[in-house]
Amino acid sequence: MNKIAIVTDSNSGITQERGKELGIFVLPMPFYIDGELYFEDISLTQEDFYKKLQEDADISTSQPSPGDLMDFWENILKEYDEIVHIPMSSGLSGSCQTAMTLADDYDGKVHVVDNQRISVTQEQSVYDAMALVKAGKSAEEIKQILEEEKLEASIYIMVDTLKYLKKGGRITPAAAALGSMLNLKPVLQLQGEKLDSFAKVRGVKAAKRTMLKAIKNDLETRFAGKKMVLGIAYTSRDEEEVQKWKEEVQGAFPGYEIVMNPLSLSVSCHIGPGSLAVTCTKVVEA
Repeated sequence: MNKIAIVTDSNSGITQERGKELGIFVLPMPFYIDGELYFEDISLTQEDFYKKLQEDADISTSQPSPGDLMDFWENILKEYDEIVHIPMSSGLSGSCQTAMTLADDYDGKVHVVDNQRISVTQEQSVYDAMALVKAGKSAEEIKQILEEEKLEASIYIMVDTLKYLKKGGRITPAAAALGSMLNLKPVLQLQGEKLDSFAKVRGVKAAKRTMLKAIKNDLETRFAGKKMVLGIAYTSRDEEEVQKWKEEVQGAFPGYEIVMNPLSLSVSCHIGPGSLAVTCTKVVEA
């Protein structure tokens, strides 16, 4: 039986330390801040990122260079026969397509999964892949299963400030000014390839109610009868506030396992600090 390595990127929320604990490999995502190159969880901490963001530094996301990615794989292939690589959603970055193109040169040893996930839903894909390896599935079978299951997840995100949506051109300056005056909190959704608008409500409490109602609807319709795990994600929030949000979600959905991680910095670039999210993801049966 081939020895299979599981690879993901830091958009999954899995840190380098956690990756070592799990026995998987985490590719750090690159960022340019005021023209200088940083790597998430290597030379760029969550704290440093948000400090730079709030100082209005010029921050842009990037993708690993082909050379860096190939070096990363080749080091892994010194100990493993095959790789299952689970990058962030192809709808949010070109890194997935780049990886798929490069994998063609590895004679079937590298299997890139395009399962259109990010943050805690991408993290669940890693856990699913690990379980499938233990169940004796081949790397090709794991890729196929994860891609078949790709849409079996939802993310709803409350945006606390309109500043970064305006900065990224997603809303006009006039809409941002009006929204701030009315205390509007956009709720975004991520299902599949793109980050889309879901609702606009007034205040944090209304935004939370909207997200919980959306998750309840998903659990009772799309995911009825399926084994699901719920997730909490956030951008640079006070730990006490995040814990309260987790308790609210747990109270609304007793009996569900809940995982919690910061939202990826790639998403945070576009929505800014103070955001809260709730997710639900189907667990793949190994």
